[in-house]
Amino acid sequence: MSFELSTLLLVTLGYLACLFLAAWVTERGLIPSRLVRHPLTYVLSLGVYASAWAIYGSVGFAHHYGMVFLAYYLGICGAFFLAPVLLAPILKITRTYQLGSLADLFAFRFRSSWAGTLSTALMVIAILPLLALQIQAVADAVQLLTHHRSPEALALGFCLLMILFSILFGARHTSSRERHEGLVFAIAFESVVKLVAMVALSLLAVYQFFDGPEGLERWLESNQSLMPALEYSLEGGPWRTLLLVFFASAVTMPHMFHMIFTENLNRRALLSASWGMPLFLLVLSLCVIPILASGLFLNAPTNPEYFTLGIGIGAESPLMSLLAYIAGLSASSGLIIVTTLALSAMVLNHLVLPFYQPSAKGNIYSWLGWTRRILISTIILASYGFYHLLQSNQDLSNLAVVAFVGTLQFLPGILATLYWPTANRQGFIAGLLAGGLVWTLAMLIPLITGWQQITLPLFDYPLAIDGDTWNTAAILSLSLNSLVFIVISMLTRSSAEEISAASACAVDAMNRPQRRELSIQTPQEFQQQLGKPLGARIAQREVNQALRDLGLGYNEKRPYALRRLRDRIQANLSGLMGPSVAQEIVDNFLPYKEGVAGYITEDIHFMESRLEDYHHQLSGMAAELDGLRRYHRETLKSLPMAVCSLGEDQEILMWNRVMEQITGIESSEIIGSRLGDIPPPWRELLQGFVEDSAPHLYKQQVDILGEQRWISLHKAAISATQTLRSGTIVLLEDLTDTKLLEEKLVHSERLASIGRLAAGVAHEIGNPITGIACLAQEMREEADNEEFRDMAQQVLGQTQRVTRIVQSLVNFSHSGTNHQQNAPADPVNMRVTVNEAIDLLSLSRKEQGIRYNNQIEAQLTASGDSQRLLQVFVNLLSNARDASPPNSEITISCGASEHTLTLSVSDQGSGIPEGIRDTLFEPFVTTKDPGKGTGLGLALVYSIIEEHFGKIEVVSPTESGRGTCIQVTLPRYQQTIVSPESH
Repeated sequence: MSFELSTLLLVTLGYLACLFLAAWVTERGLIPSRLVRHPLTYVLSLGVYASAWAIYGSVGFAHHYGMVFLAYYLGICGAFFLAPVLLAPILKITRTYQLGSLADLFAFRFRSSWAGTLSTALMVIAILPLLALQIQAVADAVQLLTHHRSPEALALGFCLLMILFSILFGARHTSSRERHEGLVFAIAFESVVKLVAMVALSLLAVYQFFDGPEGLERWLESNQSLMPALEYSLEGGPWRTLLLVFFASAVTMPHMFHMIFTENLNRRALLSASWGMPLFLLVLSLCVIPILASGLFLNAPTNPEYFTLGIGIGAESPLMSLLAYIAGLSASSGLIIVTTLALSAMVLNHLVLPFYQPSAKGNIYSWLGWTRRILISTIILASYGFYHLLQSNQDLSNLAVVAFVGTLQFLPGILATLYWPTANRQGFIAGLLAGGLVWTLAMLIPLITGWQQITLPLFDYPLAIDGDTWNTAAILSLSLNSLVFIVISMLTRSSAEEISAASACAVDAMNRPQRRELSIQTPQEFQQQLGKPLGARIAQREVNQALRDLGLGYNEKRPYALRRLRDRIQANLSGLMGPSVAQEIVDNFLPYKEGVAGYITEDIHFMESRLEDYHHQLSGMAAELDGLRRYHRETLKSLPMAVCSLGEDQEILMWNRVMEQITGIESSEIIGSRLGDIPPPWRELLQGFVEDSAPHLYKQQVDILGEQRWISLHKAAISATQTLRSGTIVLLEDLTDTKLLEEKLVHSERLASIGRLAAGVAHEIGNPITGIACLAQEMREEADNEEFRDMAQQVLGQTQRVTRIVQSLVNFSHSGTNHQQNAPADPVNMRVTVNEAIDLLSLSRKEQGIRYNNQIEAQLTASGDSQRLLQVFVNLLSNARDASPPNSEITISCGASEHTLTLSVSDQGSGIPEGIRDTLFEPFVTTKDPGKGTGLGLALVYSIIEEHFGKIEVVSPTESGRGTCIQVTLPRYQQTIVSPESH
């Protein structure tokens, strides 16, 4: 049985077209976002791990090593079971600092471009055998199914297709920092195809050749001689070595690093992958033994590595052959696409850009895009060259083991990144060179040259890759790598940059960026400086992108926000050009100020915000301590006193709620600013107080929008300790209400004293006035001259007037002393009482030509206490007089109904401000200047009106558009008519 080459070509193109269509419709938004970002899609995309070796080579590995083949599946499952302590910390670092590859991670952690360059070079060399494996698997599969005589031509054609589709999948984007949602969904689709094909193939084989699982079990028991390797013990060296090798592949293989971390669309999906990925691999592993048994049962015309294809060929089943071919094609193409995308980004960032950077005059995005396309083509063609060099005569297992052991050399660096803060670049580079050299001499060179063994000059020990001795090379290279790494790191010192990066990467530590002063003060300056290496247009896009990421405005000037902007720009450039180039650009063009080493401290506000973001992930003692921190933080924010915390450089670290209320400045707008950046008058007040040596400053008058306020200030210094930097705490008390109350009480006391003096004077005047009245009466009665009697009558009238005025003064000075719960219901003539109030006010010097127009009808009588109502009219007329301009008129009128009288006092003043109308009748509320009114008069009026069961209303301005009208409603006096029968 054979297929036409054109048929398989159509199948290949059709499958790759479906794969690209899945990516295309995803990027166009035709696939719901919840499906694209679903944890299941992420888990399936990690199925890229199952390469052509999982489809073909693992069957041959099982035939040679027995159940040891399970190490390929169980090793990486162990890494996912340890996701919280291995994968999750790496995901956090890569997401925070936009690290797109393992080389980026090492360059960032060890602050060395050489660490990234060496990692990239070794990674490319180590991955070539794995890529060659995929090419050989597809070429051999096509040759087996078509009997084509030139596998290298088939391999070249497949490589050209891979170049085209790899560019279409990933190089259409300008940077590796962008998430390829289409790629993730397409690789998930590829995993489904691969899984379905393998399960269907194994089920067909079991039921077609063995009549079900029971028949397969009987056949295995009766034909143990055909598979003696199944009896091998799992306690031997290869088993443990393979578990370690495949465990490390979860983070050391570029395609796995890319899919787990770089293309992660949902952080929580990693939790699902911790059990979903092992489940996926379990199903795949269950297909190996049935396929191996079927190949032996049929005596398939292929070597064991291609039994997946051989059972279809042996059974002459086109369906089984196509399923096997599609499964292998799916596995190979998916791995090649993802791996070349990851490697192209690594090579660009660490082999190209450190030595050649594009001109700022051109379009850097376009240059990066075309360079990645060229690199993708170069890597795939290099893989074909490696395949051609091997002349298609290598077992798939050899190629896979060499590749996996090569990437195993990165495991010490990964563990040191997470768990060894004192590791340094010297140790990492030395260890990687030592381990890589052993791997090259012991495994790579024999693979290329065909040597059966090689003897290391220093160790005089023969190493080989055939048989079971390859595991010795793996253990020796890893051990030498780790030993050199540890020894060199302990003998050399880490730089300050490495220590800072180690702190940022440590699993049990939180990133603590430093508060340092930038030489750039605005986003516009960021854009201008970045325009020098990137070009104006690219710089503008990068600055705008960073501002959007942080939610900041283009007019941002706060030092804290500018530091975050710098960090974000560096992270974004790291995703675009690699951490080494990004750090070089930012350090050169967005530098911190020199000579401020003593100013460097931890960024407390940033640490607070990060703790808020991650507090729900804390547990145990850490959660308890965070709860205590939050409690004390909330206590400070909720204090009924304004609190402001300052760093030693006068940067504002805390601004509580009362401070917001007093100053009118929101904490979100001021946190991270300098004290000198806040608006006046608070800038002058606070800055002057902080710079002054006095710990307290009492009752400072502050003018806020024309309103006078009195503020008391207190401060306390925070002494520097081993874990705490120095700073200053400033407290503010708003004593405005207290100050005004004190002034009003003093003024009220003065008025009370004047009232007591007036009462005394009135009492003393009363005696001589009584004497004058008596003498006038005697003169009127005894005088014979009519003229004398008229004069006596005039004197008597004047004494009566003086008596009324004195009595009014006495009553007014005693206001409140004879307060009763309910006023008496005596008749009070409104016109007469108002006239008496006018007479009383006419004694004042404040008249200034004020005219009183009393329009009250003579017969209108209210029910109440005449003296208490006199106080009301005196207060109302006095206020109207004070509010009226000179030579104006005050009108007093009164309307009547059956049961009430409504008296109106209208002036021609400027009216009452809207802000105090609702509180006008409260004590101490006044529109007069300080010292000219107590604010108690209208409160007394309101109280008296209530005693009379009346009401008072204010209309300001009046219908004429100016002045104020006070309307007082009182009960009308109802005369009781006594009937004759009652006597």
